Amino acid sequence: MKRWLITGGCGFIGSHLVRRLLQRDAEISLCNLDALTYAGRLENVADCAGDPRYQFIQADVADANAVEVAFASFRPDVVVHLAAETHVDRSIAAAEIFARTNVVGTQVLLDAARRHGVQRFVQVSTDEVYGSLGPSGRFTEESPLAPSSPYAASKAGADLLVRAAFQTHGLPAVIVRPSNNYGPRQFPEKLIPLAVRRALAGQPIPLYGDGTQVRDWLYVEDACAGILAAAERGEAGGAYNLGGGQESSNRALLERLLDLMQRPWALVTPVADRPGHDFRYAMDCTRAQRELGWEPRVALEDGLRRTVEWYAAHPDWPAACP
Repeated sequence: MKRWLITGGCGFIGSHLVRRLLQRDAEISLCNLDALTYAGRLENVADCAGDPRYQFIQADVADANAVEVAFASFRPDVVVHLAAETHVDRSIAAAEIFARTNVVGTQVLLDAARRHGVQRFVQVSTDEVYGSLGPSGRFTEESPLAPSSPYAASKAGADLLVRAAFQTHGLPAVIVRPSNNYGPRQFPEKLIPLAVRRALAGQPIPLYGDGTQVRDWLYVEDACAGILAAAERGEAGGAYNLGGGQESSNRALLERLLDLMQRPWALVTPVADRPGHDFRYAMDCTRAQRELGWEPRVALEDGLRRTVEWYAAHPDWPAACP
C-alpha cells in the first residue's frame, strides 16, 4: 500500500489533492499534515474524515520534533509538500513567517524524508520564482530564478534546498511550478475568490493599478493532475512547469467574471499598485507534456463558471474572510 503524506492538505490545492487521491486509489494510505493556519481549514476535507485510509496530524512543518513524530509514526513512501504561506501582500507586510514556513519548513521536511527513506519528495512551487516577463516569451525550467516579492523569494529558496537535497544526498525529489491556480475552496484573499465573494455581496472589488498585469490561469484540478503525474513519472532532480496556457490581464479577467455573474463594472475600485508587482507570467509546459503526458484540460470560461457556482452555493464559506 502506497503511503502518501500531504503537507498543507487542509488548504486550497492540498484539499483537492487529498480528495483526488482517495477517490482514485482504493489501496492508498494518506496522512494530511497541516498547521491549520487561517487558510487551512478542516472543513475543506470534512468529507474525508471518516475514511479509514485517511488520517490527520496537526503540525507545523517548521517544528522539527513534530515532523519527526509524524514521519516515524506514518512512515510515508511519498511526500507532497504543499504547506506554505502564499499571499504576496502578507509577505510584503511581514516576511519573517514566510521565511520560517517556506524555507525552514522545507528543510525540516527534507531532513525527515532522508532519515526515513522517502521514495519520492514533491516540492510544489510557483511560477513567481521566475520573476516578471515582458510582453512576449514564456518561462522554461531553465529560466533563471529572479523572485520579486518576499513570498516568491521564500519559494525560490525552498526550491534550491530541494535541488541541493537531490544533488548532495540523492534524495529522489522533483519540483513542480504551477501557474496561478483558481477554483473552489480558495481562501478569498486571492483575486478570483475575492472578486467572486464581493461581487455576490455587491461589495467593492479592488483592482491593483491599471489592471494590465497578465497571469496564466490554471484550474486547481488540472494542477493536481500535474502534481500527481510528477510524483509518479517525473525525473528525480527535475523541475516541471504546469501552466494553464490561458493568459489574461487582471482587468480582462474581472470583466469576464462580472459578465458571467451579471454584475456591474461599477463594483471595481482601482487601488494603489502592489510594490514590485510582476507584470506578466507565462509558462512553457513542453517538458511536462513530453515527459509526464500532462496538459491542462479545463478552459478558463468553464473553470470560472465552476468556481462562481461553488462560491454561490457556499455563501458562508469561510466564516471569516476579507
